[in-house]
Amino acid sequence: MSKAKGKKSLRGRAGRMQGGRGSGRASKGAVRLWGRHAVEAALMNPRREHRKLWATLEGIDSLSGELPPGFPLERAEVADLARLVAKDAPHQGLVLECEPLDDVYLSDVMDGDPARPIIVLDQVTDPHNVGAILRSAAAFNAAAIVTQDRHAPPEGGVIAKSASGALETVPWVRVVNLARALEEIAEAGYWRIGLAGEAEATFAEALPAGPVAVVLGAEGEGMRHNVQQHCDALARLPISEAMESLNVSNASAIALYAIATR
Repeated sequence: MSKAKGKKSLRGRAGRMQGGRGSGRASKGAVRLWGRHAVEAALMNPRREHRKLWATLEGIDSLSGELPPGFPLERAEVADLARLVAKDAPHQGLVLECEPLDDVYLSDVMDGDPARPIIVLDQVTDPHNVGAILRSAAAFNAAAIVTQDRHAPPEGGVIAKSASGALETVPWVRVVNLARALEEIAEAGYWRIGLAGEAEATFAEALPAGPVAVVLGAEGEGMRHNVQQHCDALARLPISEAMESLNVSNASAIALYAIATR
């Protein structure tokens, strides 16, 4: 999408949109995204196939890009959009229905710049956390996040809103077997560091000069034993004894910052 005359163009289209309401659920095989950053990033992503955009006049006016001719766009009121999304979701006047992103393969990610870290998530199932981790991954130029398909949330609006556009830019690799994926990561020359509060070494002490993959487990349970065994080192973040642990998304952001500034 071109940004040069986006707002003017979209305002002009608004008067020609038809009123109406959506079905209340995504079409079969589609995902629904909401919120300005998530929707705008999806619209600008050439890898996305879009089905329909519902928008208020204010929502359209907030976009900075130009929709292509004939784009399926429908004017809606705030109450209509509330029926298209999760309860109390902050849609900001924009709801987009689109196809899921194509699969990304681990081999493709590891063929890129080895200086960019990889984030591996073991059973992190909260979509808000995964979205926040995607956002940090984009901010610190991570190569990808890797999750096990059975123990991760599906692509959707909550993740996209929390990721603030990063869902469209950070590759998300879904694998069947996380232990096998960690073996492939090691074979590609990455040093695998698992974050664990009980580890003796700090993250800075365990951090090498070469390619790094950071492995994080779910809050409470942490990494599974088999996943820990597939790490080259375990390390902890040196937080105060007054706090038992950090939220997994906060921990990932700190680890990514440490890698970026080593």
